[in-house]
Amino acid sequence: MVERIIVGPMYANTYIVSTGKKECIIVDPGADPVHICSRLETLNMIPQAIVLTHGHLDHMGAARAIQEHYRERGTTIPVGVHPGDSRYFSESSSRVHELAFETLGEMGGVLFEELYAAPPDIDFELEEGQAILDSDLIVMTTPGHTPGSVCIYSEQRAALFSGDTLIFTGIGKTDLSDGDEDALLNSIRTRLYTLPADTRLFPGHGPFSNIEREIQNNTLAEAQRTF
Repeated sequence: MVERIIVGPMYANTYIVSTGKKECIIVDPGADPVHICSRLETLNMIPQAIVLTHGHLDHMGAARAIQEHYRERGTTIPVGVHPGDSRYFSESSSRVHELAFETLGEMGGVLFEELYAAPPDIDFELEEGQAILDSDLIVMTTPGHTPGSVCIYSEQRAALFSGDTLIFTGIGKTDLSDGDEDALLNSIRTRLYTLPADTRLFPGHGPFSNIEREIQNNTLAEAQRTF
């Protein structure tokens, strides 16, 4: 089961991915922690971990609140992220995130104020080829949008959770201080576009897609760079 919840003012996609009858992993809880927790309770699912495809605020802003919600109920939920994005979780992370939103102009300040929440503590690091909690969900390192961007791939489900690396007819922004367009395009061409054509794409924003559709319609160099 894959359940999508659209959260926050940037309409980010949070995913609840089942790993058992009542267990799941949360991918990119960017905002609206009360809504996410309520949906988990409706589904009768207990999260085993939170996995972040990268450190941007619109993808991790609800992580700490979700951790605290379940901690009060006796459940510890570890959070994993690639160490390449550690700056977004440091003691100075507030300023790091604020600078990132300044690239969006006047609206960036408004979004920052609405989205900012203290980052979660990081409990484990994501690395290439890692099976998350011994599940079928495998980490693929895809630097470019940020140095520590990853995608989560399941061959068994024919599913790719692509964060902001690849979205429907688009790619992630690389105009932040740690973005690298050449690295991003290389990640997509050599890592994602080599996956089976029928692999379903669950991106960080916008509608679902699949690898075949993106290869045919996403020119990459001319792709929209919204997030």
